Amino acid sequence: MAADRKPSQLFRNLNAKVAAIPMILTACVVFVGGTLWTITYSFTNSKLLPRETFVGLEQYERLWSSNKWLISIENLFIYGVLSLIFSLVIGFLLAALLDQKIRFENTFRTIFLYPFALSFIVTGLVWQWILNPDFGIQKVVRNLGWENFTFDPLYNAEIVIYGVLIAGLWQGTGLVMCLMLAGLRGIDEDIWKASRVDGIPKWKTYLLIVIPMMRPVFITTLVIIASGIVKLYDLIVAQTGGGPGIASEVPAKYVYDAMFLSQNLGQGFAGSTMMLLTVLIVLIPWAYLEFGGKKHG
Repeated sequence: MAADRKPSQLFRNLNAKVAAIPMILTACVVFVGGTLWTITYSFTNSKLLPRETFVGLEQYERLWSSNKWLISIENLFIYGVLSLIFSLVIGFLLAALLDQKIRFENTFRTIFLYPFALSFIVTGLVWQWILNPDFGIQKVVRNLGWENFTFDPLYNAEIVIYGVLIAGLWQGTGLVMCLMLAGLRGIDEDIWKASRVDGIPKWKTYLLIVIPMMRPVFITTLVIIASGIVKLYDLIVAQTGGGPGIASEVPAKYVYDAMFLSQNLGQGFAGSTMMLLTVLIVLIPWAYLEFGGKKHG
């Protein structure tokens, strides 16, 4: 009987399995193949065109001795950590407020989500204008009488990444709010009733009961935010162009400049490989704890 079941299980949902073959082949050839190709040629001295001249770790030594790359890593770390924290906190607070069944909820939800419909290029240009000291926030406040007011983060090398962060939060927080709101709407109403009967403060109910129950929502949100952080590029190009100087450089822009402006494919491949390695260092432990830990437990 067991032998009869195995063939039947093999041919179960056969149409779906056949339909998935092109996607599987595309993933294997394009993503896996492209990744292996990139890693392989990061050990060569490829310039304008790929070369098969092996140079060992020379490209990586040049990469980590480059001040531009080190600044890129520092900026990505600052932007990433603050973006994760503020996106989750602001998004959850907005969702909690909208979950109180307030009037005009649909209007507020649309307003908060609207920036996410814009591209990073548009967002960068809008906030470049808003933060411009000649006709942006600084100019408006000075016209109101505070003539010594200064707010020009995009023109200050020490805080330029925080100006970029403002634009990123403005665009992405609305999506986080919607994900959190969907998670809050999935919480059983009986939990809120029980907490009110027991006299538990609402903030403690959120902290000790609701947030742990929303763990899958938080994980999904973290993955979405993290993917946007790693590929941060167009917002930088539109808002600062990497300036002033190289103060707002990020790894994705470094890779693009190395491959297409400096025509140094080997250096660009090395930067891409390091970005991939960074993602794997975070992804593998998380995947083990999320899936492997449960299996062993």
